Amino acid sequence: QSGSPGEPGPVIATIAPLGALVAAVAGDHLAVRVLARAGADPHEYEVTADDRKAISDARAIFRIGNGIDDFLDKANPPQSRVTTVTEGLALRAGPEGKGHDPHVWHDIDLDKAMLDRIAQRLAEIDPLNADAYRANAAAYKATLDETDAEIRGLLDQIPAANRKVVTNHDAFGYFLDRYGLTFTAAIIPGQTTQSEPSAKEIAALIDLIRGEAVKAIFAESSVDPKVAHELAKDTGVKIVDDLYSDSLGGPGSGAETLHGMLLANAEKFAEALR
Repeated sequence: QSGSPGEPGPVIATIAPLGALVAAVAGDHLAVRVLARAGADPHEYEVTADDRKAISDARAIFRIGNGIDDFLDKANPPQSRVTTVTEGLALRAGPEGKGHDPHVWHDIDLDKAMLDRIAQRLAEIDPLNADAYRANAAAYKATLDETDAEIRGLLDQIPAANRKVVTNHDAFGYFLDRYGLTFTAAIIPGQTTQSEPSAKEIAALIDLIRGEAVKAIFAESSVDPKVAHELAKDTGVKIVDDLYSDSLGGPGSGAETLHGMLLANAEKFAEALR
């Protein structure tokens, strides 16, 4: 564990899915602090005084970028210690072609690329344990590959006609692309959770859900599902309101790790759409 004189201090990850990747690489060698922890909505998160102190003391800070963890900027982190793990990766376009979709942890190939970046950075700040970080990254990649195969097995059972997905906000594009599901609509416009659909947009969604014979509406555990529930009631389709999009599950949920979270979501998609 860290904390002895001369050893590196804790490292920081901005959001829970990234924190899970950093923790998998760090193993027992470094303490990892997550700012927006499991259950928190990163779009709503604000740094605390305690966060600011941890940020100023941290040896390394990992962020996703592309808007999802802009709250970090308010703490004025020392830029030389910040690693944006998505830099240079092939990302999906954001809404209306603006920027990039930040929800990268829903694609296992991108997770594996981020693990390599994390291992490289931890090796730089703690060279004595460089081999351990690389080994931990390789081990977690193997876990993700196993999870990927399991997810494909589940989602391949969904009939072609049922592969249309309506979500609370547009956070699952990487996941849907990877496993051959079709994004039909998001209830909340854009890729943040901070806007509300208008009455006109809701009416259009009702028509779309009926017209496309959508089987289920999916909402997330960290976002208020009120409008999603109203839509489900108005259209008579089922609702799944406990997906994980921008966060992970709490201890004992089975979704407190990144691979556990991805598998939990896949099980919910498969059950609702089969």
